[in-house]
Amino acid sequence: MLPHSYAVDSLSRSQDLASAILASTTPSQISATCASIDFFLQSHSPDQSRHFFSITFPVLICKLFGFDDASSLPPPPPSQKPPSNGWVELASQSSLPDLSSKIFSLLSPNGTLMNSISAVDRHSLVKYVFPVERLPEWVRFMLSNEKYFRVISDLCPFFKGKVKEDAVQGSLCQIQLNVFEYYLFWFAYYPVCKGNSENLDSNSVKRSSKFRLENWTRSIRGFSGSSKREMEQKFEGNLYIQLLYAYLRAFVPIFDLGAHQPYRSSILNYSLKCDGSVIVRAELLVNVFVHYWLVDNDFSPLPVNVCKSFGVSFPFRSMLGEIPPTSGLGEVVKLFVKYLNLSSVMSTDGFDNIECNESPRWRVSGGFDSADLVSLSPSVCSVGSWNSWIQRPLYRFILRTFLFSPVGTSMKNTSQVFSVWVSYMEPWTISLDDFAELDVVINGSSKDVRNHETESQNSGYSPVWQAFVLSNFLYYSSLFMHFIGFAHKFLHTDPEVIAQMVLKVISLLTSSKELVDLIKNVDVVFHSKQAVSSKSALNSLYRIVPSIREQLKDWEDGLCESDADGSFLHENWNKDLKLFSDGEDGGQRLLQLFILRAEAELQGGDIAHAHSLQIIDSLKEKVSYLFGGSTMKPIPISPELRQPQHTRDELFKPRRVGNQTSANVTYKGDWMKRPISGVEVAWLAKLLIWLSSWLNESLGLDRPEDNDVGSKWFYVNIPGDAVNLNGSGEIVKTLVCLIGSWLLMMGTTTRLMRKHGLRINLRVLASKKVVMVLLIFVVFSALKKACGLFH
Repeated sequence: MLPHSYAVDSLSRSQDLASAILASTTPSQISATCASIDFFLQSHSPDQSRHFFSITFPVLICKLFGFDDASSLPPPPPSQKPPSNGWVELASQSSLPDLSSKIFSLLSPNGTLMNSISAVDRHSLVKYVFPVERLPEWVRFMLSNEKYFRVISDLCPFFKGKVKEDAVQGSLCQIQLNVFEYYLFWFAYYPVCKGNSENLDSNSVKRSSKFRLENWTRSIRGFSGSSKREMEQKFEGNLYIQLLYAYLRAFVPIFDLGAHQPYRSSILNYSLKCDGSVIVRAELLVNVFVHYWLVDNDFSPLPVNVCKSFGVSFPFRSMLGEIPPTSGLGEVVKLFVKYLNLSSVMSTDGFDNIECNESPRWRVSGGFDSADLVSLSPSVCSVGSWNSWIQRPLYRFILRTFLFSPVGTSMKNTSQVFSVWVSYMEPWTISLDDFAELDVVINGSSKDVRNHETESQNSGYSPVWQAFVLSNFLYYSSLFMHFIGFAHKFLHTDPEVIAQMVLKVISLLTSSKELVDLIKNVDVVFHSKQAVSSKSALNSLYRIVPSIREQLKDWEDGLCESDADGSFLHENWNKDLKLFSDGEDGGQRLLQLFILRAEAELQGGDIAHAHSLQIIDSLKEKVSYLFGGSTMKPIPISPELRQPQHTRDELFKPRRVGNQTSANVTYKGDWMKRPISGVEVAWLAKLLIWLSSWLNESLGLDRPEDNDVGSKWFYVNIPGDAVNLNGSGEIVKTLVCLIGSWLLMMGTTTRLMRKHGLRINLRVLASKKVVMVLLIFVVFSALKKACGLFH
């Protein structure tokens, strides 16, 4: 027990520090406060620091990330929108490297604060209750239901021991965390909160504002003239990115120590440096970042087989809706994924270790020397490849961005996610040099950290990467098909940039003949019955087909049955792979259609740049190489024949190409189920689409009539003699005849509509103009009645 004088001194100084933190707004005040915090923690033992973490630490988190600007103690829960005066944001925006260095030194994994946190957690001196409303969205829904929150610890092991019932209100639950976990949750929540606030700000911009090419290309690797040095400078000035890399480097090992630690229960298989706490902390860090950044508002947050094993079925689809992931996470996700992919760079296993229902296992191989490995994570040992931890969440994160990004919004976030996807698909281009500038910030040394160049950098695809491609095959096949639908959907926004994005992916797929052959061979065995083939390479690929089918069903769970994605692929899409399909919804047909549309858009503009025409020629060449066909011949475009179309409703309609009308161009897509446009009332459009679909299905209008059956007309014979209409019986007969005639007319009309392929489409009534006219009529009628009653 502490003496009373020490306890009083610790309490008073903690309160003084909290007040100083709240009052620190200028760079000089922040630097002085950081020094005071460091001095306090160095001069007090962990037991004496209890008051600091109880009183001062929550205030420090609020000021670091700008969650709260109140001056009261204790601080209220952080607000949803972070103000711009957070210390991290201020250090990133200002041109004061000393301020950034002071804050980084305070929060660094090797600093006094982190050492004190470890000491306090070791003795379990402080526990926090993390606000449920700041958890990932799907976790919030689970905790709000008594049926689900009792199994969340089994579904998500990193919540084990953290979900407790509220002592005051027993019907509610709370998340109790130690100091490190509390800080980590807030650290992961910061970019999510920031992205939500920026998204709200961007929605206030008028939809007519046009985003220029440079706004897109600045965030897409390889599109602009920006060099690697410019990207490194951006990371140098981003304090959050620096801290993220420092935590990953210190707490998450990336080189192998026996994949997934098969004997982790035995103490004989651990060295003194690699104990269970290191593995648990690494798994916690990766899980928190995955669920905050990649999963968050996903309506299928967990693998389907995991939910079935626990008998859990989540109604997240109706609650979360078809909304894209949080915007503004591109940079942090790219660094996170790129760092975890280093575990695949460090180790590539042979194809023989891939099992049908398991992720590949990796071993350490050449390419980097032991000094590089030690410099990356000097104090921890590896838990194996992290690739299997992010495969499903990252796939759904990218796919939900492509499917659910609304028309008319900024493409900055989508281009960042596209960059994450491309970077993930080519791990052979990743090297330790990519993190050299961040290592400089962490190590505080000169920029010549590595005395030699990495000879294996950008070596390209080789057969040693076959295991990685096979375990992530959907990234190279199914996701590419969804991206083609996205490219068609957004081609009108900036044809040159969209064409560059498509060219970037096709260039990646065709960068190596071995890679093209591997993708084609997997597609062949996927669509063929298992049988003995003359090619031994195909026989070995049959083993991974069940795994790909299971991934296709699980990773795209609920994502491809929507009518809101605007693509051609939502009909039974998650049952097959169609990249090399010969049908009209196959990859080659859709790419040819895209090239026709892109060529018409680019040549039909005011100025046809030579660079734009070169992109089209490169696309034709790459597509021909990928599918093994003849080179596509350019179609001459007559500008005077091209009819300009400016309305949003013409989004998916192919442009007029040469002498061909739009009817001659095969285009698969339900016009009634196109994406919601800005001139429609969203909820009313969805309701009318559902009503129209129900009527078409009930009346059989969604099934075309057999043309072989001749149409027969039915007539009602009216008697020619005079009919006496006197009497109730005659009136009933007349009404029956009228009803029969009406039913006959409806049946005949339905038959004609079914024969000619016509369907009911009530969506036109969702137009804002129609709704406004109806609203004015209702208001006028109500006012007229009210005036009549008044008079």
